[in-house]
Amino acid sequence: MALWGGRFERGVDAFTQEFGASLEVDKAMAAQDVVGSRAHARMLAEQGIISLEDQAAIDSGLEKIAAQIADGTFAWDVNDEDVHMAIERALTANIGTPGARLHTGRSRNDQVATDIRLLAKDLCARLMDENRALRRALVDVAEKNLDVVMPGYTHLQHAQPVLLSHHLLAYFWMFTRDFARLSAARDAADANPLGAAALAGTTYPLDRARTTELLGFSRTIPNSLDAVSDRDYLLDLEYACSVSMMHLSRLCEEIVLWSSTEFGFIILSDSYSTGSSIMPQKKNPDFAELTRGKTGRVYGELMALLTTMKSLPLAYNKDLQECKEGPLDAVRTLSDCMEIAAGMIETMTVNVDAMSAQAGRGFTAATDVADYLAKKGMPFREAHRVVGELVLACERRGCGLGDLSVDDFRAASPLFDEDVAADLDPAGIANARVTYGGTGHDAVVAQLAEATAALAADEGREA
Repeated sequence: MALWGGRFERGVDAFTQEFGASLEVDKAMAAQDVVGSRAHARMLAEQGIISLEDQAAIDSGLEKIAAQIADGTFAWDVNDEDVHMAIERALTANIGTPGARLHTGRSRNDQVATDIRLLAKDLCARLMDENRALRRALVDVAEKNLDVVMPGYTHLQHAQPVLLSHHLLAYFWMFTRDFARLSAARDAADANPLGAAALAGTTYPLDRARTTELLGFSRTIPNSLDAVSDRDYLLDLEYACSVSMMHLSRLCEEIVLWSSTEFGFIILSDSYSTGSSIMPQKKNPDFAELTRGKTGRVYGELMALLTTMKSLPLAYNKDLQECKEGPLDAVRTLSDCMEIAAGMIETMTVNVDAMSAQAGRGFTAATDVADYLAKKGMPFREAHRVVGELVLACERRGCGLGDLSVDDFRAASPLFDEDVAADLDPAGIANARVTYGGTGHDAVVAQLAEATAALAADEGREA
């Protein structure tokens, strides 16, 4: 018979027991359950609700259980429906009556909510560590390839030359925003529901501020109904995971493209590639593709929890049992994918010549040639038309702007002079853009300093 079975004449059958159980998923927060119970018992003793002797026995018993869980020797009972019951049953079996007093003034509802919030804080801290590692990798590779020129794209068409370092730093700032989202999700979870009991609070003289202090929460939830039914912080976590996976997917899509024969911009390390069972020449970017593919499952976890929560009346409902597996999977997936992405970035070989050669193709100098005319006094819209006609002429002749003579340029506009050649060099075009946030060498050096400072600030933040 279950620990709650006093009101029932018989237990549930085997299938309904299995259907309603959550033990396998709950094991992920076993350590948090022990921490929460030890704090609750200490507060009960300080309030005179249980004796100091009972509290000492409970604390010692829970400490031993925590050690058994950590080293894998704890005996899980398949008949226990969740981790909370499993630990309480083992504690009572080990220390007797004091173990049965642990649940005084507490419901599984506030116990579960406490455990999940503690777990969510730990999960956020783990992801914040992985995020920092990925951003360090991006900064390191950007610094090592500071002046490598590549084509920038819009619509996946050659647009204007940029520095590879500038391109990589764009992802750095995406992941910096992801860090802020993860930090916000951690802050959302950082509130104590313990003491709310089932839904209405309790008649015992609990000191909720004390358990808030003991458990390291920043604040105590002021409404008992909200305390046991809120899972917004898990939605915040899953949203943060989803956005970060989207950014990873974009990065991995570029890695797939860049490592292709058509681009040839990078060569992935053997450690982050696979081969073909039939084609001996193949070197496939499988791990970039897998990361791209796993984005969908993380999106799905967010939508699943939103759907679970959308119609729940206050306060606790069994539906909330479904709120744990999704965030755990989302966090595990994101953590793995960030580690994979960092490894790919750190170990890839940059084909500088291929990037530089492509930076000058596709009329990437066209905007600068139009700017040349505008700086000579021609209205930009007219300059745009003149250069567009030059591009069309080049396409018909099968050449680029760099293949035109000064006379060809002067035929299009007398404002052109020999110095137009300076506006056709991809490196010069990129490095001329020195405004804040631009792709020029000096601007990127300043941006790297700002990125390094931002990373240092986040590394100094509590996780």
